Amino acid sequence: MIERQIDIETEEGRMQTFICHPERNGPYPVILFYMDAWGIREELRDMARRYAAVGYYVLLPNLYYRSGLFEPGPLPYWDGTGKPPFHPVNAANAALTVAGVMEDTEALLRFRETDPAARGGAIGVVGYCMSGRFAIIAATHFSDWVAAAASIYGTALVTDRDDSPHRVGRQAKCELYFGAAEKDHWAPPSMMQALDEALAGMGAPYEIEIYPGADHAFGFPERPTYHKPSAERHWERMFALFDRSLRVQSR
Repeated sequence: MIERQIDIETEEGRMQTFICHPERNGPYPVILFYMDAWGIREELRDMARRYAAVGYYVLLPNLYYRSGLFEPGPLPYWDGTGKPPFHPVNAANAALTVAGVMEDTEALLRFRETDPAARGGAIGVVGYCMSGRFAIIAATHFSDWVAAAASIYGTALVTDRDDSPHRVGRQAKCELYFGAAEKDHWAPPSMMQALDEALAGMGAPYEIEIYPGADHAFGFPERPTYHKPSAERHWERMFALFDRSLRVQSR
């Protein structure tokens, strides 16, 4: 495995980005991996490595670079009730905007054109937790490039905003996948039902899959809600989705 940490120039600064891909037989199709609300950490880098190990060039950007936050440290557990514990990511998360993330995505796309290990053409996008919505919005914002997008226990998928995923998702030209936990405070069944109703009849294929017995963040090995059967199912779904859309010939 080849991996490195670099700074990618954006319109608003330098975005720390973890890159990994296999050593041989490149170039490799690109996956943009948007971080969850708790920011960059080794847990996410390990997940990026798992995508890379099956034949992808993975970009994992620090979306909090505008706030000067990187590697935020140990994560407090919060069950979604009462007042959330203080953590430096709170302010950085509040300052994050869809427009900013789309600008960052454009910078990532420009960068991949400069690296011979990254294959041109179609890309895949995946977002976890807060970034599930970014993955779906990116699929419509960069429809000429995104061949598949996935939201894993994504939050804020149905809102009153004009760029809410349940609205813009209908414009997607690529396959969309939504993996949701059965017992998720941040993405309750009512939200997923509303999402399904909003996307019904759209031109591109989509799937909303509810993971039985799982809670929010079921795919993060270091979180208290990690649920191995659901985590492994999600990996199976992601590999199949990106194989179909990015035409990976072998793994």
